[in-house]
Amino acid sequence: MNFFNVILYQPLFNLLIILYNCIPGGDFGIAIIILTLIIRALLVPLSIKSIRSQKQLQDIQPKIKEIQEKYKNDKEKQAQELLEIYKKEKVNPFGSLFLTFIQLPILIALYNVFRNGLNSGELANLYSFVAAPGQINTLFLGIVDLAKPSILFAVIAAVCQYLQTKTLLPKTKMPAGAGADFTKAMQFQMTYLLPFMTFLVLFKLPSALGLYWIVGGLFSTVQQYLILKTKNK
Repeated sequence: MNFFNVILYQPLFNLLIILYNCIPGGDFGIAIIILTLIIRALLVPLSIKSIRSQKQLQDIQPKIKEIQEKYKNDKEKQAQELLEIYKKEKVNPFGSLFLTFIQLPILIALYNVFRNGLNSGELANLYSFVAAPGQINTLFLGIVDLAKPSILFAVIAAVCQYLQTKTLLPKTKMPAGAGADFTKAMQFQMTYLLPFMTFLVLFKLPSALGLYWIVGGLFSTVQQYLILKTKNK
């Protein structure tokens, strides 16, 4: 736990307090927005690889499903054919997961920052060169208390997740068949299940985490649109 605190919790907490101290009037929400943009900017190289891998994997799903149906009784042959497809299409089936593994500990650290970092006792985790702000004002724009849950923020975060997913999905219809049915089912789950799970996760957590999710989701949506647009060209 000490390693986790030193590597992630303390740096994120201190950076958040530095941003908070630099903002006139000390708006905690604006500090979170800036922190989110900094984190997302640092992850851009990994995000580009992840988005491209995820897109490539979606594009070959019909072929994958056909192989699974054709060799459903021969798992060894099925595995060989799948490896050939991945090799031929130059797709890494685990390429989109690396970014998730990177972001998960960051998300956990931020959750601890937003849950515990608002307590005055946590100011002991500040570096010696970071000025303690005293009492932290948790209101965003003087309206939303980021230390408390917000159903509105959870809904907006779910909508952002929906837009992010829709941006990544293919715009063209697939010909009928088993592969098309499988792809449609997968797309339906990604489009509607992920936003629903996002809402369930966030509506009871501090809305500071919801704000982070919203800003990060909007950033990712724009980033995906630009990357895929460039790729198509």
